[in-house]
Amino acid sequence: MGDPRVALRVALVEDDEILRERVLLPSLIDYGFDVEGFDSASSLYRRMLASHFDIVVLDIGLPGESGLSAARHLRSVSDSLIIVMLTGNRGRQDHVRALYDGADAYLSKPVDDEVLAVTLRSLARRIEIHGSEPVLTSSNASPVQQQGWRLANDGWCLSSPSGGVLALTSPERNLMMRLEASRGEPVEREVLIAALSEDALEFDTHRLEMVVHRLRRKAAAISDELHPLPLLAARGVGYLLAV
Repeated sequence: MGDPRVALRVALVEDDEILRERVLLPSLIDYGFDVEGFDSASSLYRRMLASHFDIVVLDIGLPGESGLSAARHLRSVSDSLIIVMLTGNRGRQDHVRALYDGADAYLSKPVDDEVLAVTLRSLARRIEIHGSEPVLTSSNASPVQQQGWRLANDGWCLSSPSGGVLALTSPERNLMMRLEASRGEPVEREVLIAALSEDALEFDTHRLEMVVHRLRRKAAAISDELHPLPLLAARGVGYLLAV
């Protein structure tokens, strides 16, 4: 998990094929994860004999062996594996049981794709910093104040001055990393388009504006009016990320 150039390997265990294949898998891929989907714990175990995963996302209500049982087994064989539980049951007891059985986080379905992505990135970062033992924090803890907007070292998360965090999709990440590399200086539209597409000639130039618009909207949702994301238009040139 230490090399930011290597995508985190995620096993998604969800028996609902539509949710797995059409919603969660494409979303996690869009947020930069290397993901494989499985419909049961047994199919995951067979794959793990030949492949390594950094993270396992488990639905509690799996056919055959339950997600809770699978979490206990996975935790018994690995302290470093990140385990995130998903469930449609909002009962407190399932939440407590999931954490007791070895899960690092518990999310209720339907899960927001960005919340899931941020959760996975945050857990990976904490475990990398603190070793194999996850650091659990209270949801009531006060947000950490920081100076200005900050892009994570691997470029996949952006945090606001008030401590809010948003996960970036691949296009948003490519855009922010290019702007961050020239922070305070305008970056030409052609350079930004090249960062978003391997074939600039086939790239719809309106997509750049769409990526910027969506990024600004997402950033506004985790900040306040006094600290907007300093992603500014440079008239006649392109965009810049202000210092």
